[in-house]
Amino acid sequence: MIKFFERIADYIRETDKILILLCTCASLFGAVMVLSATYIGSGFQKFAVQLIGFALGLFVAILISMIDYQIFLKRWYFFAAFAVGLVLLTFQFGFAPEGTDDKAWLQLPFGQTIQPSELLKIAFIISFTKHVSSIRPERISDFKNVALLCIHGLFPVGLIHLQGDDGSAMVLLFIFLGMLFAAGVRAIYFAAAGGIAAVSLPVLWFFVMNTDQKNRILALFDPDNFTDIIYQQYRGQTAIGSGGLFGYGLFNGPYVQDGKIPLGFNDFIFASVGEELGFIGCLLAIGLITAICFRILKVARKSRDKAGKIICTGVFAMFAGQFIINIGMVLSFLPVIGVTLPFFSAGGTSTVCLYLGIGLVLSVYCHRNIKPIVLGE
Repeated sequence: MIKFFERIADYIRETDKILILLCTCASLFGAVMVLSATYIGSGFQKFAVQLIGFALGLFVAILISMIDYQIFLKRWYFFAAFAVGLVLLTFQFGFAPEGTDDKAWLQLPFGQTIQPSELLKIAFIISFTKHVSSIRPERISDFKNVALLCIHGLFPVGLIHLQGDDGSAMVLLFIFLGMLFAAGVRAIYFAAAGGIAAVSLPVLWFFVMNTDQKNRILALFDPDNFTDIIYQQYRGQTAIGSGGLFGYGLFNGPYVQDGKIPLGFNDFIFASVGEELGFIGCLLAIGLITAICFRILKVARKSRDKAGKIICTGVFAMFAGQFIINIGMVLSFLPVIGVTLPFFSAGGTSTVCLYLGIGLVLSVYCHRNIKPIVLGE
């Protein structure tokens, strides 16, 4: 028993307590907002699911942090096959929960669901880190290596796009580009990719994008003619604006409590924060997520090897990508594409998946003083 408590004390000394504290505060803040936004219709149900997801996610993150991240990299094929296999199952057995329009979820026992694309993000971070680590640093910008890295990175993006979940595809693209940059690929390749993307825009608009996707973009510039598409964002911004500096208070927001903000407990939970807690609440939510992102980058700088740095960059890009896209959706800078706000939006399994990423970052931190392992030995 004494040794058990000694190991706990050792872990507390070695782990990143600040990162754990920030994640805990963000998760509890988010859980309270989920309760406020769903209490009238669902009571404590979604709140309980959120708390269970947080507790289980934190527990799993701590377990992962006790394992050297290099072990996960050596078993990259298991995680990749498992995640891709689940995604492929959605093409046959996937379903679309209420408020969504793509069959990107799988049904679990006891009425729970899971979105395999969330697991794919973590599996991709692991497999791509392994790929980069297998290349000699001085050869990372060779055309052949960059081409293979691009194939690796764009495969999950394309797979999730075919599934219909363009929001998750965009986040995966964020992760890929962030990790590619951290790998040290020369800037000329990013400039070339930007040029190709710009030239390809007309092709995407006329031959790839469907009418609904086009209308969601057009609605941002001409909302009066697309009121049926922009109404969710319009109501979200109205709710935020009415909240003023301090908001109406929890359980008192007129739009939130009357259910006038579509998905006000999920994709548009930031609008619920704005109405009930005002500008101050919005700043607190943004501050917590920003602090988590910067803390992850700090862990990256302390990592013992390049692999640890790239893992942290991937997790950072995942959180930052979701954060930027979600806030952009709510404020009508971006079209609505179904991206959740990390640590705040409702969803037990999605919360657990977030903490899988945190677990990898904590593993990098906890093993920062161990002699680097050369992958492939």
